Amino acid sequence: MTVEKMAEYLWGLPDQFTSILEQGISLPQNYQRTYSNIVITGLGGSAIGGDIIRTYALQKAQVPVIVNRDYDMPNFVNEDSLVLTVSYSGNTEETLSAYQQARSQGASIIAVTSGGKLADIAEENGYAVVKIPGGMAPRAATGYLFGPLALILEELGIVQGSTTDLDETVQVLKAIREEIHPGVDILRNQAKAIARDMKDSLPIIWGSTARSETAALRWKGQINENAKSPAYYNMFPELNHNEIVGFGMPKDLLSRLVIIILRDPGDHAQVKKRIEISKEIIRTHVKKIIELETQGESFLAKFYSLVYVGDYASFYLALEYGINPSPVEVIDYLKAELAKGK
Repeated sequence: MTVEKMAEYLWGLPDQFTSILEQGISLPQNYQRTYSNIVITGLGGSAIGGDIIRTYALQKAQVPVIVNRDYDMPNFVNEDSLVLTVSYSGNTEETLSAYQQARSQGASIIAVTSGGKLADIAEENGYAVVKIPGGMAPRAATGYLFGPLALILEELGIVQGSTTDLDETVQVLKAIREEIHPGVDILRNQAKAIARDMKDSLPIIWGSTARSETAALRWKGQINENAKSPAYYNMFPELNHNEIVGFGMPKDLLSRLVIIILRDPGDHAQVKKRIEISKEIIRTHVKKIIELETQGESFLAKFYSLVYVGDYASFYLALEYGINPSPVEVIDYLKAELAKGK
């Protein structure tokens, strides 16, 4: 994949949501029932949608929503569970293993995938399959991977308002992309400016529990995959009970840390105080502190307003280093090694 193609995918994120909204979700009647829990199983770019749904559902759902990133399913999964198996390629070995366990434990299963083995076996076993467009890097297809999950839970009456929230998300992202696309100069482009600050530094992204924690995780993963660089994340208030103490040594490393704080007006009042106190504690030890505020009204619009800037910033960071953000050769190598002898 070329640099230009990745830029095209970034620009097209709002259109992914539009496509999913137009496609809609229609499930067989047998899925319309009461569930004791929802489990979303997947890895990497295919799992991030599950993390978004998990935090979204904290405010909306009456049943727990759990994300599973493993070969095995939790023991509590049974005939009262709904398992959403998500694999962009349809060939993720951990997800295929978890699918088989979910089936053996009697769960209701819905597959979200572009095809591959997952689509084949789910259709063969009589489960619903939500097909999404293929041919992209999973991390570039977050709209296709998340949108169906939100609409599935709305269709089943587990959450309300997903369609409305996704509509707003599209409008917010379309406005943001006009401000941060490659044609906008760094003096007016927040994502480019952040990338310049992150260059030759170690980014640490801080979010807040149940609000921006998954956005912080997304920032970390995008910097890893696009810029081929280390990055780490944590969340308030937990980081005030451990990580905040770690800004004493080694001073040469601390001087190369860039702290990116993802903020939302709905953050708990005590979290807002914690952020201000934490900034004062670390201010003289780190290279820079960057704060990013959400845009929009709904949880989804706010969440993706943070994610979109991070996606573009990681892309620009790759360009700052003079590398193509698209290949993930280390992951390809790892998968090839795992496949040997199977």
